[in-house]
Amino acid sequence: MSTCCRYGVDETSTLLNAVMTAAKPSLKSLLARHEVVLLIVIALEILLFQSLGRRFLDGTNVSNIFRHSVEIGLLALAMTPVILTGGIDLSVGSMMGLCAVCFGIFVNEAAMSPLLAALLAVGIGTLGGGLNALLIARFQLPPLIVTLGTFSLFRGLAEALTKGSKSYSGFPDSFLALGNSDIAGVPAQIWIFLLVALGIWLLVHRMTIGRSFRAIGYSPEGARYAGIPVRRNLGLAYILAGAIAGLAAVILVARLGEARANAGIGYELLAITAVVLGGTSIFGGSGSVGGTLLGYLAVAVLNNGLSRITAYQLFDQPISSVARELSGMLTGLLLLLALAVTPLAKALAARRTKT
Repeated sequence: MSTCCRYGVDETSTLLNAVMTAAKPSLKSLLARHEVVLLIVIALEILLFQSLGRRFLDGTNVSNIFRHSVEIGLLALAMTPVILTGGIDLSVGSMMGLCAVCFGIFVNEAAMSPLLAALLAVGIGTLGGGLNALLIARFQLPPLIVTLGTFSLFRGLAEALTKGSKSYSGFPDSFLALGNSDIAGVPAQIWIFLLVALGIWLLVHRMTIGRSFRAIGYSPEGARYAGIPVRRNLGLAYILAGAIAGLAAVILVARLGEARANAGIGYELLAITAVVLGGTSIFGGSGSVGGTLLGYLAVAVLNNGLSRITAYQLFDQPISSVARELSGMLTGLLLLLALAVTPLAKALAARRTKT
C-alpha cells in the first residue's frame, strides 16, 4: 500500500514538474516566435545603419523615418484584413495616384476647401475599393486578377486626368502643415496613423468581424456553413482598403506639396512586404496587426538607412546614389524570406512531432 502511495506521489510530482516546465517558455521557444525574430532583425538594421550612416539615430532622422513612410504603413494596415481573408489587393498604390490627382483637381480647379477635397478623395478611394469588392465578393472572381486589372485601370485614369504630365501644387499652408509639421514633437501625420492603427487593431482583434476574416481565410466554405456572411465581410475588407488608400493619398500630397499621377508607385509591394514580414500568412487565416506594425517598421528603417549611407562605395559609386535600387532589391529579398518562413516553420514543427 505504501509503495502504491509512494509511486502515486512520485508520478504526481513528475507530472507537476512537466506542467511547470511547459508553462515557462524556454529561450529557444521564445526566439522561435516570429515577432521576437523580427524585433532582432530591426535591432540589427538599426545597429548596421548607425555604424555605416551619419547620425542615423538623430532625433530629426527618427522623425523622418516615420514622416516619409506613413503612407506605406497605412497601406500595410489596410492590407492586413485583405490578406487575412486569403486575398490580395495590388491596386492600392494606383488608387493612391488616382485619389491624389482628384484631390489636386478639386482644390485647384474646383476651388474646394482642402477638407472637402480630402473627404471626396477618400470617398473615391472607397468607391474604388467597392469595385474590387463587387468583383471579388459578389462575382467571386480571383482577387489577384481583379486587383491586377484595377491596378492598371486606376493608374490609367490618373494618367488620363493629368494627360501624363500635369501636376497640381499651390496648396494652402494650413493643409501642407499636415505633412510637414509636428504636434507635441511628433510628425502630425503620425497621430492619424496611430488612430487608424488602433481602429484596425480593434476591428481585427476585438470584433467578431475580425475573427470572421480569419475564418474566411482558413476556409470560405466552412465560414459560410458556420453562418458567417462571407460576401459582406469579404467586401468590407476591400472597401476599407480603398478608403485608407484615399487617406494615404491626401497625406502624401500634404507631405510633397504636389499631386501627380505617379504618386504611390510601388507602394503596394512595400505594403504587402510589411504585412507578410509581420507574420500574416499570404494564404490567409493567421496574422496580427502588431506583426504588421513591426514589418512596416523593418521596411521603413531599411529604406531610410540605405538613403543615409555615404561612407562606402558600391559599383564604383556611393551607395547613397544607388539607394533606390538597393532598397528595391532588399525589399524583394525580405518578401521572399518572409514567404519562406511559414513552410519552413511547418517543416520544423512536423520534424519535432515525429521526434
